[in-house]
Amino acid sequence: MHKLFIVLLLVLLIIPLSAQTAQKIENLLNQSVLTWAEAAAFILEASEQGVFTNANAFRFAFEQNWLPQNSRPEEQARLNGIALLLMQSFDRRGGFMYSRFSNSRYAYRELQYLDIIQGRSDPHNIVSGEELLYMVSRLLAIREAEEEH
Repeated sequence: MHKLFIVLLLVLLIIPLSAQTAQKIENLLNQSVLTWAEAAAFILEASEQGVFTNANAFRFAFEQNWLPQNSRPEEQARLNGIALLLMQSFDRRGGFMYSRFSNSRYAYRELQYLDIIQGRSDPHNIVSGEELLYMVSRLLAIREAEEEH
């Protein structure tokens, strides 16, 4: 009886979490433009840095120097800044230039090299929720493949 209670409790705790995650993903897919705060909150959670509110996620990432210095929470997130946030939060080492300078320019180039940013794009492009989900899922797949080896 005791084991049954524990199993039921775990099931009840897991179901809302998966529903919340599904809702976050659905909301992200429906956004054609992301703010820095929204992007930071999703990326930090995906990279297992923690679960933050949008404002706290932005503050944390900004204080870590994982965002461009001129970014503001409510402004539209740009591809080169998202690249820097992804590289830093997922603790990617990168090549010589990124490891030497660790800025958004070389983060963008690293993600192009890894085929996470695909095709010809402008580093200053605004990022949609769908694009962010794609980049995060690619990084998670790379991390998983590296852990297997």
